[in-house]
Amino acid sequence: MRATPARVGLVCLGLTLFLFLVLLLCLGLGTADISPAQVLTWLFGTIPENSAAVILTKFRLPRLLLAALAGASLSMCGAVFQGVLRNPLAEPFILGVSGGAAAGAVLALLLGPAGLGLTAAAAFAGALATILLVMGIARRHGRMETSTLVLTGVMINAFFTSAIMFVISTTTDQKLHAIMFWLYGDLSGSNIEQAWLLGPIVLGGGLLLFGYSRHLNLLSAGDRAAALAGVHVEKVKLILFLIVSLLCGVTVCLSGLIGFVGLMVPHLVRMVLGHDYRLLLPAAGLFGASFLVLADTAARTVISPAQLPVGVVTASLGAPFFLMLLARRGSRWW
Repeated sequence: MRATPARVGLVCLGLTLFLFLVLLLCLGLGTADISPAQVLTWLFGTIPENSAAVILTKFRLPRLLLAALAGASLSMCGAVFQGVLRNPLAEPFILGVSGGAAAGAVLALLLGPAGLGLTAAAAFAGALATILLVMGIARRHGRMETSTLVLTGVMINAFFTSAIMFVISTTTDQKLHAIMFWLYGDLSGSNIEQAWLLGPIVLGGGLLLFGYSRHLNLLSAGDRAAALAGVHVEKVKLILFLIVSLLCGVTVCLSGLIGFVGLMVPHLVRMVLGHDYRLLLPAAGLFGASFLVLADTAARTVISPAQLPVGVVTASLGAPFFLMLLARRGSRWW
């Protein structure tokens, strides 16, 4: 599908309306069911201060907003990785970037009392260092091998996860023991302050990535083709990696390790809308927001009153999807 300004606007409007409807539906679902009428009256500020209003204001709205922002962030990061690395299997979790961000956040907590800003900065540093490490190992004789890239990312992610588990297992700090649930992607402790922190980062990062959509289109065709078209390849890659490191680092810091969102969503959007990043990036962000809101709602309700980490839900969907991509790599829709 050709990405004309009118078409981009129309697709974004449709996906924004879909996201609003998903949020409206999911606000009413949970251990305590709240009717759509109650949700609507609460949205318009006419509901009295009762238990339903407290549940919606203090618990469900912050959690769903954080899920939407995290889904948008991870989806855009996955789309960028797949385009820059020209690898249909690339995404933050599989490449180990999420694991590096988590390791950075845990290290900040180990070194002493760390505020949210310092922990997010450490997660950003861990994500960026992991990207550079994975690319450095995978690059051989001036070219990057797809199989080596994926295997390197998987091994580095496994290493970081095992290192974090070792630290948690050998410490008596109860705060670190609580990280166990967070490692599987947990949004149960969400609050509105976290959404306020992540929101501007996702919006700003998304706009910056959209500004490089033409470069991403050219990079998807190969470094040589992009260079012949006038793209400063290494400079653009560095800028893109800085942006996705910031997005991934802060997202992991706030939501934990949520895998496969960055793998599935860009491919699903690409299958419908095509490869043009001027359309793919905003569509992936908006659809990724809806996807993770639905996944988190399933995590809250499938074994109610108990809850699952949302990472368990995305992994149960993403692992078969990953295997399908391995079997069909190079198919007509990539």
